[in-house]
Amino acid sequence: MQICVKNGKLGFMKKEVHPKYYENATVKCACGNTWKTGSTMSEINVEICDKCHPFYTGKEKLIDTRGRVEKFKKRMAKSEENAKTRSVKKVRAKK
Repeated sequence: MQICVKNGKLGFMKKEVHPKYYENATVKCACGNTWKTGSTMSEINVEICDKCHPFYTGKEKLIDTRGRVEKFKKRMAKSEENAKTRSVKKVRAKK
């Protein structure tokens, strides 16, 4: 047992309570970038890292798993089309 001091009192820590710590854990990004770090997991898979994140790269990258971007683009195209027809109707009504 290890000795620990908590709130000014001497106590003992239980053995084998904490998970195993890997000092050279491998992190893999979806873009292919890999690096080593310390973690309780030996291998970590991530979707976005600092090499492919739009904030750091300045490039737009859309990650869409449910088709939300396509739905948004369709709604925007429809609203732009409606705006054009509204403006044409207003011009015809004024004449």
